[in-house]
Amino acid sequence: MRAADGFTGRANSTLTCGDPGMPIPDALAVAEGFAREHGIKPTAHVVNGSRHERAIRDAGWTVNLDHPGGAESLVMTGPLEKFADGVAESRDLPGWWELAAGSEISAAQRHVLGSSDTVCFASLIENGTVVAAVRGAVVEDLLHVARLAVRPSHRRKGLARQLMGELAGWGLEQGATTCVLQVAEHNEAAIRLYEELGCTEHHRYRYWVPAVS
Repeated sequence: MRAADGFTGRANSTLTCGDPGMPIPDALAVAEGFAREHGIKPTAHVVNGSRHERAIRDAGWTVNLDHPGGAESLVMTGPLEKFADGVAESRDLPGWWELAAGSEISAAQRHVLGSSDTVCFASLIENGTVVAAVRGAVVEDLLHVARLAVRPSHRRKGLARQLMGELAGWGLEQGATTCVLQVAEHNEAAIRLYEELGCTEHHRYRYWVPAVS
């Protein structure tokens, strides 16, 4: 169970993997209590087709169609060596946070994005302004990629591809071999980019909420 003042769906939901050690309705009741204690909406992070999905639905929960990022997300993976090009330098700059995480930098944002032992805030800068940004974190042999963003004025110039290549190079230096990332199913441009980099769909997930809360 995770809570981070509402910043990102993953950081404010209960991950429904493994055996909860109790009947699913009881586990969901515990998750609801946890959410109330932390002032967030009760939410279950559910892998599509998982063994818990039907039980969660039968308990009166429903897919959150109002989730800001869309109802369904793909998890994609791919080998870093296939698209590594250069090595990113971590720049924890105000401009990075403004572009990738929003202009208001909260303690929750800092915690969610910056608490990994091995993290990189990569960016591309033009005339002193951050024009593209991405966050990477290495855990064992996985590079988790998140918050890829390019300013609207600088899109369609290959900056996202360049930044991903440099981040992959950084990940290889940290001992990672594979990247993993999440992307909303409606973000077709991003999906095409990741496919061109050699990433393929691993699974999909959705956020479920109580039908009446």
